Amino acid sequence: MDDSYLLRSQSELVLTEARRQKSERTKTLGSPIQLSGKALDIQIQGNNAWIAENAHVAKKIDLETGKTLQIYRGHSAPVTCLAFCDRFPHSGDSKLLITGSWDKTIKVWDTNTKEIISSTLAHEDFVKTLFVVSATKLLISSSSDKIVRIWDISDATEGKALTAVGSISAHTRPVESISAEANVDGSVTLFTADTMGVIKVWTLEKELGSQPRWRSVLKDTLDYHRTRVTELLYGAGQIWTASSDETVQVIPYLPGDPTIKPPPPIMHPLPVRALLPLSLTDLGEPYLITGFGDVIRVYDVASITEPEILGEIDAHWHDVTALRLWTRTSKGEDGRTRIEPWIVSTSLDSTIRKWRLSELLTSTPKNPPGDARPAIIAPLSEPKGEAKNQEELTEDEERELAELMG
Repeated sequence: MDDSYLLRSQSELVLTEARRQKSERTKTLGSPIQLSGKALDIQIQGNNAWIAENAHVAKKIDLETGKTLQIYRGHSAPVTCLAFCDRFPHSGDSKLLITGSWDKTIKVWDTNTKEIISSTLAHEDFVKTLFVVSATKLLISSSSDKIVRIWDISDATEGKALTAVGSISAHTRPVESISAEANVDGSVTLFTADTMGVIKVWTLEKELGSQPRWRSVLKDTLDYHRTRVTELLYGAGQIWTASSDETVQVIPYLPGDPTIKPPPPIMHPLPVRALLPLSLTDLGEPYLITGFGDVIRVYDVASITEPEILGEIDAHWHDVTALRLWTRTSKGEDGRTRIEPWIVSTSLDSTIRKWRLSELLTSTPKNPPGDARPAIIAPLSEPKGEAKNQEELTEDEERELAELMG
């Protein structure tokens, strides 16, 4: 008899029961919005959350009411990532939704009509991440096929497949995290990170010609993590990374300057899947919010070499997958408009939860942010046959979803 199988099964039963009990204890925390699937990515615009869901759809959800305002149907597998670009270049309207999926395609949608404008077979394996560089009209995608591709989105509204204008094939493992910044000379600094913990820094330069491509030049290779980089952000001369090696790294970075040494890593008890440095947002505060396991933690990183834990909560009953800033705009009884910073979290427990930042800063497991009634969901009707589609995942898709769900 295989005792290891029995032990593993028993541990799984214990974990399942612990999560069931925790789901009861936390069912009102964060005014949860219950989803029909699991949010694998989330973006916030105004008072709305846009989610990429494993139920093969993308959704627009009102954060105040929990109502599903729009559903985008068209992918044949879980939607893993989403981004926005302008319908009219440099207008800031963000009217075009871009989604990536395990079906290996990238789709562009009209957010007014919910119609698919274009569909592009983008990779040979699951599309994992999308990043738009608005200033240069570029979309950058990464995939489990280890390839990073660069796409021209200047003609995204014309209804044809996206045009590939460059690619990078230097990684030896799937690339799951990317970030980029446009430079004043028209080039782009690109950061790519893979599941071995390797971060590569590139300069993208536009070549001349009637059909110009973007040439990638490797500038640096950074290996501060022991394993998978789960999230990567860049801004204000710093690279922020979360990793399965149970650390967050803040790496001061100026291209071509290898002399700058990073501060000690910020250690966590479990793999870190999400991070939100508020210094990189419009809020500009010296706080770092991280998600490890089902816990959200808040740090004061005014001194990055001596981060201080300010608050911590058992926010969900399953792993936290994303953290975003929500600048909540509301009107009080006096008719005045109020703007207040909130944090939005998503999790494999199929909820979106909302946390007032002022309460997170002083929260503890015994003193969590104030309970609130869960939002009453009044969603649009779900597409028929959606459950069937989920049952028809390929063996590779089922394996990766099982790995994602821990």
